[in-house]
Amino acid sequence: MIDIKVLRENPEAVKENIKKKFQDAKLPLVDEVIEFDERLRSAKQEGDDLRAEKNTVSKQIGALMQQGKKDEANEIKEKVSKISARIKELEEEEAKCEEEVRSRMLRIPNFIDDSVPIGKDDSCNVEIEKFGEPVVPEFEIPYHTEIMERFDGIDMDAAGKVAGNGFYYLMGDIARLHSAVLSYARDFMINKGFTYVIPPYMIHSAVVNGVMSFDEMDAMMYKIEGEDLYLIGTSEHSMIGKFIDTINDEENMPYTYTSYSPCFRKEKGAHGIEERGVYRIHQFEKQEMIVVCEPEEAWDWYNKLWSYTVELFRSLDVPVRTLECCSGDLADLKVKSCDVEAWSPRQKKYFEVGSCSNLGDAQARRLKIRVRDKEGNKHFANTLNNTVVAPPRMLIAFLENNLNADGSVNIPVALRPYMGGVEKLVPKH
Repeated sequence: MIDIKVLRENPEAVKENIKKKFQDAKLPLVDEVIEFDERLRSAKQEGDDLRAEKNTVSKQIGALMQQGKKDEANEIKEKVSKISARIKELEEEEAKCEEEVRSRMLRIPNFIDDSVPIGKDDSCNVEIEKFGEPVVPEFEIPYHTEIMERFDGIDMDAAGKVAGNGFYYLMGDIARLHSAVLSYARDFMINKGFTYVIPPYMIHSAVVNGVMSFDEMDAMMYKIEGEDLYLIGTSEHSMIGKFIDTINDEENMPYTYTSYSPCFRKEKGAHGIEERGVYRIHQFEKQEMIVVCEPEEAWDWYNKLWSYTVELFRSLDVPVRTLECCSGDLADLKVKSCDVEAWSPRQKKYFEVGSCSNLGDAQARRLKIRVRDKEGNKHFANTLNNTVVAPPRMLIAFLENNLNADGSVNIPVALRPYMGGVEKLVPKH
């Protein structure tokens, strides 16, 4: 959510930013906010004036009664009564206008950084850098679920009967590999100085509205029927929510956390759910990293965060690239974002395995996350998040890039301690 002072002073800049994100349908929101904001401030000013007047004239009533001027006192009482009725009307107007302003401000996208490429959708994203040499082996690489099936490592048919499409059973060596990757990612981030956290897997609507836009919520979140609770789509949601309505002392900044959680997503929209594979699913597990910091530190952290994901994937012998997200591909709260994509030897292309985002103070404004400096002044914090690793999607890249011609899978040195020292997985079929 942007600062309403900026919208008041420079509405055309806000509209230009909306156009850069190809969301022209939201342009009327700016003028509507200005209109309701003016009504709100007018009602507040009149209400303040009337309350002052009411206090002044109310003091006259007692004096007039003591002087025996009952009629004059009654006239003032009637005047006070009318003032009170008007104040009530104005308070109702204030409440209505506040809600109208807030509901629209929540839908106006955050200002994107000047460095963000302008484009309508993800087809306009721009490659930044490649890390590692993408290799296509001479032997044919099967579809990822076929690789897993050779190890008796996945059962999607049974999961379909139990829960429907978008769910799976991982078993045996594949399940162990899945857990090993998460454990390795956890320790990798702890060694970077991050604090490990296991957060709540459900959050209240106030937190949902603070961490994401309504469109994202509608496309992603599962609501618990009859309760003010939503299943998280990523631990970023509850981790940023941890700071809701807090004032954090400057000397304690920044907060750097790496969090594990299962994630639940409706995946509503164009992408859909795969019936065959585990690339886009309703349930998965994820190691995340979040930072709550001073505004001037945000860009340094942004570059650190995505580089950590690159480093982790390279330590597991998976080539990756970074991709700059264009304006039309940025969620409304994001200032700038880049995707980390892993090489798929089977598809002969890269695919997304993580996303790093700087959200500026958008989440902090919504959730009232503030910083207090040494002089006692307060300002909004900045928030960032990034995927460390998200199996089973990461398993696709891992299995394809570490597969041998005989169907065995190499275990990189970094992961062996988490696999009981095993150097190679041997298929059962």
